[in-house]
Amino acid sequence: MINKGIILAGGTGTRLNPITISVSKQLMPIYDKPMIYYPLSTLMQAKIKNVLIITTPHDQALFKKLLSDGKQLGINISYAIQSQPNGIAESFVIGEKFINNDPVALILGDNIFYGYQLDKILIKNKKGNFSTIFGYQVNKPEAYGVVEISKENKVKKIVEKPKKPKSNFAVTGMYFYDNNVVSYAKKLKPSNRGELEITDLNNLYLKKNNLRFQLLDSGIAWLDTGTHENLLNAQNFISVVQKRQGIMIGCPEEIAFKNNWINKKQIKNNLKNYKNSDYEAYLKKFLI
Repeated sequence: MINKGIILAGGTGTRLNPITISVSKQLMPIYDKPMIYYPLSTLMQAKIKNVLIITTPHDQALFKKLLSDGKQLGINISYAIQSQPNGIAESFVIGEKFINNDPVALILGDNIFYGYQLDKILIKNKKGNFSTIFGYQVNKPEAYGVVEISKENKVKKIVEKPKKPKSNFAVTGMYFYDNNVVSYAKKLKPSNRGELEITDLNNLYLKKNNLRFQLLDSGIAWLDTGTHENLLNAQNFISVVQKRQGIMIGCPEEIAFKNNWINKKQIKNNLKNYKNSDYEAYLKKFLI
C-alpha cells in the first residue's frame, strides 16, 4: 500500500523561456491556481498524506511559502533539492531517506490529471506489492515514452520518443513503485543527455516482471504543461470545465475535507490566504 508520494518540481523549464527565467514552472498559474496544486491534489485523491516536494535550490523558499508543512491540509509535506536537472529517476535517489523501505508514488509537477473515478483508479493501483505505470492514448506518441504491447496484450517494452512508434500509448508523468525503487534507481547509468531516465527504470521493472500497465481511458484527461501551447491548452481546459460545471479542479482543501483530513474550522482558517478571490468563495461553500 502506497502512502508516500513525491512531486518532482525541479528542472529549469527551458521550453517555457523566457517566462520561467525568474519563476519555477510549477509555481506558474494554471488558470486560477498554481500549477503544483494539481499534482498535489492528485496524490491527495489517492489518499497519500506524506509528500516530498523536490525543487531547485533557488525556488524552494517559494514553495515553502505557498504550501508550508502541509498541516493546513491535514498532510505532511517535506522538501528536498535537485541541484541539477539530472533526470526524473534521480527523484528516488534524492528521496531515499523519505522513501525509507516503503513503496512510493511519483508525479511530475507539470502534469494534470482529471476525470471520472480517477480517485478509485489511483486507490486500486496503490494496493499490493506491484509497480504501475499509467498510459494514455495520444495523437503524437513520438513525443513521449511509448508502451509497446505484445499479442497477449502485455507490456513488451517502453521506448523513449521512438521515430516509428508501435503504439499510441504514451507513459504519463505518474508512477507507482514498490520499495525496490531506490536500489533500482541507483543502478541506472546516465543516458546520452546525462540524465537518469525514467524509461530505463521502467524497463528494469519490466525485466523483473513487476510492472503493471494501467490505461487511462477517454473519461480522464491528462495534460502535460511543458510547452507554451500545452500550457495554454491546460489553462483553457480548466477554465471551461470549472465554469461549465461549477466545480474546482485541483483544490487541495476540498479533497482534504472530503477525506476527513480537515474540518470546517481548518477551512475557515485557510480562507485568510485567499481573500477576495473566487477560490475563497468556492471554499466558503463547505462552511454551510
